[in-house]
Amino acid sequence: MPESSSRKTKKSSAEKVKVEKTPKKPRTTSRVWVAPLMLGCWLLGLAWLVVFYVAGQDIPVMKDLNNWNLLIGMGLIACGFVVSTQWI
Repeated sequence: MPESSSRKTKKSSAEKVKVEKTPKKPRTTSRVWVAPLMLGCWLLGLAWLVVFYVAGQDIPVMKDLNNWNLLIGMGLIACGFVVSTQWI
């Protein structure tokens, strides 16, 4: 008994080898630059705030910035937290 053409196409498609993508391996090591940059941002932000509160009126640049110094210090600390999300 002759086979229908639909059966022949099913066999040929089943015989084709599917190319499977290899899954990406998760990163198991941390990037080298993350920890120093994170700590640097935190410490620089903290130092900026301490210097502003202790001697801010004596330093010409800080005196001109007034309360923007708070935003700069807190912004540096916030950047440290953003960088910390890259650390595994």
